[in-house]
Amino acid sequence: MNTKLFSPFRLRDLDIPNRIMVSPMGQYSAVDGCVGDWHMMHLGNMAISGAGMLVIEATAINPVARLSHGDCGLWNDAQEAALAPILEFCRRVGGARIGMQLWHAGRKSSVTVAWERQQAIPPEAGGWTPLGADDRPYPRRNTPKAMDADDRQRILQDYVDATERANRLGIEFLELHCAHGYLLHNFLSPLTNNRTDEFGGSLENRMRFPLEVFAAIRRAWPEHKPMGARISSIDWASGGWTIEDSVAFTKALQALGCDYVTASSGGAVPEQAITVEPGYQVPFAERIRRETGICTAAVGLITEPRQAEDILQKGQADIIALGRRMLWDPRWPWHAASELGEEFFYPKQYERSHPSMQGGDFLAPARNK
Repeated sequence: MNTKLFSPFRLRDLDIPNRIMVSPMGQYSAVDGCVGDWHMMHLGNMAISGAGMLVIEATAINPVARLSHGDCGLWNDAQEAALAPILEFCRRVGGARIGMQLWHAGRKSSVTVAWERQQAIPPEAGGWTPLGADDRPYPRRNTPKAMDADDRQRILQDYVDATERANRLGIEFLELHCAHGYLLHNFLSPLTNNRTDEFGGSLENRMRFPLEVFAAIRRAWPEHKPMGARISSIDWASGGWTIEDSVAFTKALQALGCDYVTASSGGAVPEQAITVEPGYQVPFAERIRRETGICTAAVGLITEPRQAEDILQKGQADIIALGRRMLWDPRWPWHAASELGEEFFYPKQYERSHPSMQGGDFLAPARNK
C-alpha cells in the first residue's frame, strides 16, 4: 500500500523518509541546561520510533530564556558537549532526521517544573526576572521587564550563537518557537503587547521582532538546511491573534526563507476558550497551507493512523506532528505502518518483533532500513 503518511519528501536538501514528526516535548530534566541520561533514553527511544523527523525539546538560548531550571540550553560549551554523544547515538541507532527547537520563554519564565505545577520562582528564591514585550505579568507569575533595545540586540545574538552551536552539532533542521505565550508570541499577540514604539500597535509592528529573530537565525543557518517555525494560529480569546494574522505572518516568514510552519494554537492568556476535539487544530494548518503554499505540520489530538492519513490525503497538511501521543505510545509509527500495510524503520536488535516473525518465521523479509 502506498500511503501519504509513509511517503518520503524533501525540505531543501534534506530527504525525510516519512511524514511523521515527533514534536519537541519538554522533559524538565536538564542540569544547568545540560542534557543527560534521561535524554539519552528519551531521544534514543524517539529516534528508533519510525518517525521521519524528531525535534529536540525547546532549547533555551540563554539562562533567562528558560521556562524552568530543568530546561535544555545551548548557550555554552558544556551544553554543546553534553548533546554531542546523545546525537551521535541517535544517528547511529535511529532512522529519524534530527531537528531542534530554539526558544525564549518570555513572560512565562522562572517557574517550577511541570510536575510541580509550574509555580512562579521569584528572583530572591533562585528564579529570575522574565522578559516580555511589555511589563504585564502572566497571572500568578513574576512581573517581566519590558524589553528595550539592548535586550533585543542581546537576544538576537544569543539566537545566532545557539544556531551556530546547533550547526556544529550536526542538527539537520531548526524550528523557531513563536507560539504558546512565550517571548516571540508575546510580541505577536495584541493581548500581550501594548508597546507604543515600532514593535507594538499594528500587525506589521508586532511581527517586527519575531521576524528579525527569524532572519538572524536564517542568515546564520546553512542555506541547504531547512528551517521552520511553530506558531499559535489563534489565541482563542477576544481581541487576540487571529488566523488571518497567522497567514500574514507565514507569508512574511516565507519571504525570509521559512520552509514549514507547525500550526498550533493558544497559550497567550489563561482566559482562552479552546474548543478541543480530535484534530481540532487541523483547519489552521489547512488554511495556512492553502493561502500561502507553505509546507504545514498539523498537530493536536491526532491519535489514529487512518485519521493522520486522511488529513494528508485531503491536502490539509504535509506533516503529522505527534507529541504526547508519542510519549504514550513510542512505537506509534510502527503500529501505524502495520495497520496501513507499510514497511517502517526499526533497529536490527528489534527485528524479531516484526509482525512477519510473530509466527516463528526467523527468515523474515529484510527490514526497511
